[in-house]
Amino acid sequence: MSFIADKQTLDDLNLLGKYKSNSVYSLFNRVRTTGGEQLLDQMFRHPLHDALAINQRSNMFRYFELKAFTFPFPDEAFSVMENYLASGGSGNRFTATADNLRKHFLHSIGLDKEFQTILTGLQTTIGLLNTLNEFLVKLEGNDPANPFHEEIRTLRNILSGNRLQWLKEENGREQLPLPKMLRYDNLLRVIMREEMAIVLKLIYLIDVNIAVAATAKARGLSYAHALPKEEYCIRIKDCRHPGIERAVANSVSVHQQSNVIFLTGANMAGKSTFMKSFGIAVYLAHMGFPVAASAMEFSVRDGIYTSINVPDNLQLGYSHFYAEVRRVRSVAEDVSAGKDLVVIFDELFKGTNVKDAYDATLAVTEAFSEYRNCFFIISTHIIEVAEELKKFSNLQFVYFPTIMEGTIPRYTYKLQEGVTSDRHGMMIIENEGIVGIIRGKIMV
Repeated sequence: MSFIADKQTLDDLNLLGKYKSNSVYSLFNRVRTTGGEQLLDQMFRHPLHDALAINQRSNMFRYFELKAFTFPFPDEAFSVMENYLASGGSGNRFTATADNLRKHFLHSIGLDKEFQTILTGLQTTIGLLNTLNEFLVKLEGNDPANPFHEEIRTLRNILSGNRLQWLKEENGREQLPLPKMLRYDNLLRVIMREEMAIVLKLIYLIDVNIAVAATAKARGLSYAHALPKEEYCIRIKDCRHPGIERAVANSVSVHQQSNVIFLTGANMAGKSTFMKSFGIAVYLAHMGFPVAASAMEFSVRDGIYTSINVPDNLQLGYSHFYAEVRRVRSVAEDVSAGKDLVVIFDELFKGTNVKDAYDATLAVTEAFSEYRNCFFIISTHIIEVAEELKKFSNLQFVYFPTIMEGTIPRYTYKLQEGVTSDRHGMMIIENEGIVGIIRGKIMV
């Protein structure tokens, strides 16, 4: 079973996208290799679903951050090695040797440049494999609990085997005799093709570990601790949005006896940013990635659903309200199927009239609250709903306050217990002079 997060959720939280502005992926995308970038993308698209695997990955990132490693290979040289090893094909050593001899002959009479490309690739690869050997010494350190131990052992077994004993001796040699060149080339690109693929794969993993660790250090992120799903809890201290500099942090805790957060607050008070911050933290924690918080522990969930920016669908003829209804129904089907989910709803049913929105928000929140295996954050401007929900012991009522300085609202972005009574929408409209602009136009 894989961790659930549909397109709506990924878009709401702005998780994916190499070129999307301020996407969470782009914050971590400090990788130096194409393979590393592909691996990072794969990790983002497939969060983990096992507490042990999550904690193992987190420990690996933490180790790389502690050691402050930098990627040991020059970008251009590494690309040369990648291309060289990928060009080996699946032939045997005899056909490869014959092909190289043909290229050597053509090169000797000035008719073929491919032989020089292979020679350059071989020499570059020899140099970088020696660099990798030196880097493994730093990776090993003196820590008996090194979380990268198995990967280091795999690389050592390949690079220190009898077949590659010549690597150090040939390092930096400008000219290789043709017989040696043919033998080494066959060995790396044909005979040890699978082993070299493993080497590249582990270098990509090193690349990702260094990139994620560097992001964690630069942004002051911490590592969440995963608990078995039966623990039914999420506790985050000083949760903030990773993409906002100097973001205000808030702490939050949910568990089976208090599994619904009912959130109120005026426009611009911070509700949506808080919900996105919480959702991003939950998602990154399930990836084993560092989170924007000072501490976090969580029981593994089956997935996360958000409903923050639900669009209408003109092609299917769905109004904004009907799109909201269908979204809630989709989530309800998974919740009622017994899945352990995190669900975030920002302003339920804002696409309909106030009376229907009140009735629907009350009914849906009350029904969802009975599923103690799931955690919910539900925000609304309809604060009257809170009075009807206070009879349920498993709801937390929190709000973001607004402080008025004359007619100018100021926002603290700090959660407080209770339900807000702030209604400043009309005051903001008046501050912008909208009515005066309209009336002035009429007078003209």
